[in-house]
Amino acid sequence: MRIYLTLIFVFILMAIAFIFGSQNSQMLTLNYLIARVELSVATAVSLFTLIGFLLGLLVALLWKLLTVIKPKRVKNDIKVTS
Repeated sequence: MRIYLTLIFVFILMAIAFIFGSQNSQMLTLNYLIARVELSVATAVSLFTLIGFLLGLLVALLWKLLTVIKPKRVKNDIKVTS
C-alpha cells in the first residue's frame, strides 16, 4: 500500500511540474561548460524533472541493492570464521 501512495504522490508532483512548465512559454538560455542552449521553460522543467526522477530512482535502487548485499556478506563472513 505504501508503494502505491508513493507512486501516486510522485505522479502528482510530476503532473504539477509539467502543468507549471506548459504555462510558461518564455525562452531561457542554459550556459554550460561546452555550449549554450535556448530552451522554453516548459522543456527545461520537463527535462530537469525527468533527470531528477531518474537520479532519485538510481540512488534508491543502489541503496536497496547495498542493503540486500551487505547482510549476505556478513553471513558469509560469520560462516568463514566459525
